[in-house]
Amino acid sequence: MAPSRGLLHTLNAFLRSVRHKPPRRKYSTFSETLSNPANKAQTYISRSTDPYLNLSIEDHILRTSSPSSSILFLYTNRPSIIIGRNQNPWLEVNLRILRPNTDNDTVAPETNIGNVDLVRRRSGGGTVFHDLGNVNWSITSPRLSFTRDKHAEMVVRALRKLGVSRARVNSRHDIVLDQGPRQSHRDPDPEDMHRTPYTSSTLFEGSGGSGGDDGGGIVHARKVSGSAYKLTRHRALHHGTALLNSPNLEFLGSYLRSPAKSFIEAKGVESVSSPVANLGIGNGVFEKAVCGEFVAMYGDGNGDGEGNLEPKIVDNSYLHIPSVKKGYDELRTADWTYTQTPHFTFSLWVMEYRIQLSIRHGTVESVDFFGPGTAMLLAMPESRANDLGLHELRMELLGRKLQDIGGSEWEALAVGMSALRVFMAKKVGGLLGVPGVEGFEEEVDDR
Repeated sequence: MAPSRGLLHTLNAFLRSVRHKPPRRKYSTFSETLSNPANKAQTYISRSTDPYLNLSIEDHILRTSSPSSSILFLYTNRPSIIIGRNQNPWLEVNLRILRPNTDNDTVAPETNIGNVDLVRRRSGGGTVFHDLGNVNWSITSPRLSFTRDKHAEMVVRALRKLGVSRARVNSRHDIVLDQGPRQSHRDPDPEDMHRTPYTSSTLFEGSGGSGGDDGGGIVHARKVSGSAYKLTRHRALHHGTALLNSPNLEFLGSYLRSPAKSFIEAKGVESVSSPVANLGIGNGVFEKAVCGEFVAMYGDGNGDGEGNLEPKIVDNSYLHIPSVKKGYDELRTADWTYTQTPHFTFSLWVMEYRIQLSIRHGTVESVDFFGPGTAMLLAMPESRANDLGLHELRMELLGRKLQDIGGSEWEALAVGMSALRVFMAKKVGGLLGVPGVEGFEEEVDDR
């Protein structure tokens, strides 16, 4: 029996709607997959090198994923310095060389790195340098089953399967490579991720348990991956930076050693310096090995039912996810980077006078000057501070955000009849000045 004209019309209309319906963007299912409690284990690898985007995706995973799931996220960033949530960029970073083409007279080291992003992440921990020679591993898991060693040990298992027999987890939960000759002729315990045949016995007899210098200048271990954490009510984020083939190790001190450090007294978290080394492993090889260990730990009952959990690729198009975009925009603001800084004071002697700045949330809340005998000049009526041009300098700085005072403005402040004011402004500006802070504009790839 031939179909009726009405039925044919309905069928044709349906086919047209299917034919012209735009394909669903791959990023549109990302949040749904994350939040689905049936997806107990998931793996993702980012092909974007934008640190603001990768950190925002990582935070989206933490906030969106099912409380019972465990998720591995691997990403590599272009050259960038990532400071901890409660750190002071003026204390941790040589800010003046991050933008070598801006209006400052500080010369960056001969690295050919170019501009380096400064990003404040949302987790705690210390400051790290990212570049294309390292891979960042991030695992979000249920808080109740979380320990600070669990996933560092997982990464060490992956490294040992790649032949890195000196890798272990130290007492600070970092991953280090033991140095020097073999200390034990016994076969290593395959279940012990905290000791290798090369581990010095002195590291387990006192405060040297974290590895490093034994006090006599001998380095027993070099760090290849640090750790940082963020804990919520139900979730735990543990991430680290694995140094694989970074070409910039010799220049890390130039970027991570602030010239203002000796003049600052600060609250907050200060980084712990450690000798570092490359693992000598390709990015793709490391990613595959870590994915394999993650699947061994969490992959049963996922993928094809045999523990084969294929990683999904994320890219710049994920910036279209509203919560990712919101986090991305926040991380790129100077206010997030600088005004989240805990209170600190800056004190500097210039000639026989001292200037002291109190800075809260990145804003100058007080400026005091001290003269011979440590008398506070501005506390005295008709003090010499006016003659020296210091009162005007004080009024120019009060209430200002340090991030808003660029190199050229510090030069403008160093103008006056007083040689002391000129020298003082130049000196303070050279230590606290912030060059252009805008991040790179990276074109969003919708593919």
